[in-house]
Amino acid sequence: MHYFTSLHHAPKILTIYSSLQKLEITNRYFLLQLRKKLELFWDFLCMLPNRRPASEKVRSLPGSMSSIRVDRTWMYKRLVPSRTTVTSEFIEGVRGFIEFALMQPDFVSNGSIRCPCSKCKNSSGFLEPHDIRSHLYKHGFMPNYHQWESHGESFVPISRPQPSTNRSDDIGSNRTPINPYRTMVLDAAGPSFNLDSDVFDMDVDEEEPPNQNAQEFFDMLKAAEEPLFDGCRTHSPLSAVCRLLNIKSESNMSDNCYNQILLFLKELLPEDAKLPADYYRTKQMVAKLGLGYEKIDVCQTGCILYYKDNKDRRDCPKCGKPRYKPKRRRSGRQKDVPYKVLRYFPITPRLQRLYMSTKTAEHMTWHWKYRREPGVMSHPSDGEAWKKFDQCHPNFASEPRNIRLGLAADGFSPYGNMAHPYSCWPVIITPYNLPPEMCMTSPYMFLSLLIPGPKSPGNNIDIYLEPLIDELKQLWVDGVETYDSHKKQNFQMRAALMWTINDFPAYGMLSGWSTHGLLACPCCMGKSKAFYLKHGRKGSFFDCHRKFLPMGHPFRWDRKSFLRGRVENSTPPHRLSGEEVWNKVCTLPKVCDHHASSKLPGFGDQHNWTKQSIFWELPYWSTNIIRHNLDVMHIEKNVFDNIFNTIMDVTDKTKDNLNSRRDVQNCCNRSELELLVLILFFETQYCSLLRFH
Repeated sequence: MHYFTSLHHAPKILTIYSSLQKLEITNRYFLLQLRKKLELFWDFLCMLPNRRPASEKVRSLPGSMSSIRVDRTWMYKRLVPSRTTVTSEFIEGVRGFIEFALMQPDFVSNGSIRCPCSKCKNSSGFLEPHDIRSHLYKHGFMPNYHQWESHGESFVPISRPQPSTNRSDDIGSNRTPINPYRTMVLDAAGPSFNLDSDVFDMDVDEEEPPNQNAQEFFDMLKAAEEPLFDGCRTHSPLSAVCRLLNIKSESNMSDNCYNQILLFLKELLPEDAKLPADYYRTKQMVAKLGLGYEKIDVCQTGCILYYKDNKDRRDCPKCGKPRYKPKRRRSGRQKDVPYKVLRYFPITPRLQRLYMSTKTAEHMTWHWKYRREPGVMSHPSDGEAWKKFDQCHPNFASEPRNIRLGLAADGFSPYGNMAHPYSCWPVIITPYNLPPEMCMTSPYMFLSLLIPGPKSPGNNIDIYLEPLIDELKQLWVDGVETYDSHKKQNFQMRAALMWTINDFPAYGMLSGWSTHGLLACPCCMGKSKAFYLKHGRKGSFFDCHRKFLPMGHPFRWDRKSFLRGRVENSTPPHRLSGEEVWNKVCTLPKVCDHHASSKLPGFGDQHNWTKQSIFWELPYWSTNIIRHNLDVMHIEKNVFDNIFNTIMDVTDKTKDNLNSRRDVQNCCNRSELELLVLILFFETQYCSLLRFH
């Protein structure tokens, strides 16, 4: 790349590459690497001020391009509503897009262009126009590709279509251009960030100025509109840095190469250009855009976290296994590599950013403003558990901006079923202050923990939850100063965890009551009437539900439809309050105090407790009516699968087998379902064999 010392040779770069393609070069790797270097250098040249190639004049030609740039809503209106056909508007727009892209010789390679579909995303090389067309018809455009910079359009802010009541003023009107990098900063603040009302004018008298964290974010928002140097209209320092980082990532550029390119750009740009000096300062510049996370080392067997008092230890105090993997020989500079790493995403800054947007901040008090009349439930705030919590903690309930949270956890295999089994457990936190249409939607579900595999954490999940529980305790006791952009004032935000959401196996891991065996039911507990099937050799909860019926219900006296000859006279089990459950578990050891695999005395006979759950460390946990919820989706799916497989007689999945028919004969009074053994047939066959011999 050092041969290109004169900028007037820049338009010939791709011509050089196309000429090299015509040569008989057998080293394909060399050709691909050369193309990457040429394209990389071309992107840098396009960033320079007033050094645009002459071919960019084509971009202002009248015709299809001018009509497309007025309104590009067609790009994301691909399909006809309620149908699978492509709209005629989208077909016409794709045709104009391909025509425009082919008119830019510097972005065309042998009649091929990059594919901007949602699958290729301009990173899968060059494709023929007919392939581009089929990809766009099938997958649509990649998100937020309003500026066609990878197909020859100059990088200037364009007008994204806005709803208007006067359609005659759409063409030729002076619209306010939208800076995509300003939008990126707004996106980092969270969903529903208002482009106009969220920009604070510090000259206007406000009730309170933003706190330090909020002010740093608003400063970055203003930096997104600051020019890179005096007279620059195409880039800000933030946009230039983000563009360079994107090129570094796509080209697999080393840090040293990135630093050298920054020095070269500083020589080309004016002296007042606001570019960082190196890669380290570049990362510092964009660090506030995202929300960071912490890496916490874990013992190989999940005994402890190297956290707090164990932070500096190099081996596990319980099992004695080392913290780090052994280093290779003669590698003194090699860093210590831990066996397991827990990734913890603090939830406090995420909750604070909900109040940085005036739109989201306004909705955070919806649960307090729009309570429904008694007997109607459209939101968790209308439920008994929410109201009981408010009665027990009036100080917390007096501030409607305090946040109620829910926790969801489940395991999944990130590598699919074809790879080696690996169970990874994400822990997600979601706020319930928002209205029903926003509550528990994807933008408002925050990943707080990523528990590593390869095996399920089991009862040791409490060890991984320790950083999150510590943060929840701090949010309850002390809170954190937060700036409310809707009311323009700072307040002390507090948060409380209302309940968890999980499937039945995860219920046992989080609550401490094992969901295996005859005492698996967390409602019946020790009063369960489950029994083992003699032939199926499994626990059965058949006929355990009649005790929940009213005392005079006729099903209680039915001796034929349920267990043979059984009449149900027992009453439903007493529903334990939080204080009563705490009295049962307060003497149980925590996971940190004993090995997770050791069973407590009386386990399986008198109780199914395995531990004292870490959630009992929360000061308010015993006042929650509902502490753990079951995910209905898992239950519905499992029940439906079993019924469907049995009715359709799916091989190896049906529950109607030989052992189940034999158990029906022992337990029920249903002769039509009993197994018939043809003894006479076997005796006849045996006698005929004796005569033959």
